[in-house]
Amino acid sequence: MPTPLAAALLPLPASPALHFPRPRPGPSWRARPAVVRAAALRALPRRLELCPPCLAAVESNPAPPPLAPPPPDEASAGSGLDARAGGGGGGGDGGGGADLGWLRAFPHVFTASMANFLFGYHIGVMNGPIEDIATQLGFQGNPFLQGLVVSIFIVGAFFGSLGSSALVDKFGCKRTLQIDSIPLIIGALLSAQADSLDEMLLGRFLVGIGIGVNTVLVPIYISEVAPTKYRGTLGTLCQIGTCLGIIAALSLGIPSESDPHWWRTMLYAACVPGILIVAGMQFAVESPRWLAKVGRFDDARKVVESLWEPSEVEKSMEEIKAVVLNDDSRGSWSDLLVEPHNRVALIGGSLFFLQQFAGINGVLYFSSLTFRDVGISSGALASLYVGITNFGGALVASNLMDKQGRKKLLIGSYLGMAFAMFLIVYGISFPLDEGVAHSLSIAGTLLYIFTFAIGAGPVTGIIIPELSSARTRSKVMGFSFTVHWICNFLVGLFFLELVHKFGVGAVYAGFGGVSLLTALFAYNFIVETKGRSLEEIEMSMSSATPGKQE
Repeated sequence: MPTPLAAALLPLPASPALHFPRPRPGPSWRARPAVVRAAALRALPRRLELCPPCLAAVESNPAPPPLAPPPPDEASAGSGLDARAGGGGGGGDGGGGADLGWLRAFPHVFTASMANFLFGYHIGVMNGPIEDIATQLGFQGNPFLQGLVVSIFIVGAFFGSLGSSALVDKFGCKRTLQIDSIPLIIGALLSAQADSLDEMLLGRFLVGIGIGVNTVLVPIYISEVAPTKYRGTLGTLCQIGTCLGIIAALSLGIPSESDPHWWRTMLYAACVPGILIVAGMQFAVESPRWLAKVGRFDDARKVVESLWEPSEVEKSMEEIKAVVLNDDSRGSWSDLLVEPHNRVALIGGSLFFLQQFAGINGVLYFSSLTFRDVGISSGALASLYVGITNFGGALVASNLMDKQGRKKLLIGSYLGMAFAMFLIVYGISFPLDEGVAHSLSIAGTLLYIFTFAIGAGPVTGIIIPELSSARTRSKVMGFSFTVHWICNFLVGLFFLELVHKFGVGAVYAGFGGVSLLTALFAYNFIVETKGRSLEEIEMSMSSATPGKQE
């Protein structure tokens, strides 16, 4: 009998790109707006490129009656598709100099990614001073309450992820980021001024709500604002921001080892990025996709003109209008139960499920003990090494994301994580010199974190909004991150218990096995999105649904 995970994966086709029916001419096709027909025609060569069996079928079967050709300007615009599929499009320097086309979008994306900095900061802020907090608030010696203070923000993030979709659909990304900074600021203030356990828990819960909304919202905002050519590179700012937040919290936490009241200063400091987000987003642009969805096409065009290359403006606006005109209904949660949205939701939920059970949080929790075995007694210093390694991997990912593509990085990342886990297991389980065993454990831990940071971490957050349609993007992301928070909580809750029961070697071997399974999953079910506009991806996914196009 298949496991629940296997049962969930069985209904999936081998790849969403393997069911592209040819457009059928007739009244229903010709009745569509010209921009819809033009965008579909431009997307067809890319679909056939992704699907060799479909190309063979087109070549071997009699040609259908000819479709009405697009106007000359639309046909010439479509010629840029092949270049974009190869990583072009969306801007460039047009010569041999430095490619600085990303600079116009960078300030807006950077401001939004400060929310991820806060996410990382709140992950690391409790690492050092939790014992001092417990002593001053009266729950010292109670590991359950200490764990609750650390993990209650995950519960808040769960509810924040669930409610994020309604906020984004109603207010847009820009305003939601500003509104969401309110619980982040208030929660940090409550935590910093807490004189009781209840106040600390309430503050951490409010922070969690803000984090839950932001982790859904920021990848959506970046994917919808960034030019196609730079979408992957700019998308890695989410992971880079998180890494920098962790490093900042751990570095700022070093004085807490000598000052028992320093934790209040650390929590007060968490208010500053929230205030900067509120102020900075006032000058940032709104997502052009959201503006178009609510009928503000002129405003959407202004955003596209300000951030993207002039040669891309008309083509991009045509594609955005095509998607909006072809689907003018409001998305609902029930849409995630029907094709093609259920396939994307299942992919998103599965990626986060597998990411968490591949052991990233377990390894992070256990890394301080691994470092302690080789004489690094400071937990903050050990965690800082881990944070720097994570940051280095994120920088590498930013350079490779739009060159190698999402799918290749994801597969390579999980294969590297599996190798690292098995390296640690070898060092633990086989009779080796103690120094060699410790060296293998350290090398395996750092390699695992580095390879996670170049693919499994950033790609998961980038590719889910790319595969989602404009209608359901916020809901697919909300669902996927809800799965993330549940699995994150479960790993943190049961990790040490499993280690005590089965041993570190067995648990890490399980993480390695899940990493191999995830690489196989990515190979079979992930579609490459590098160099393709969100609208082109959406039309491809919709056309892959049997019976969708009439």
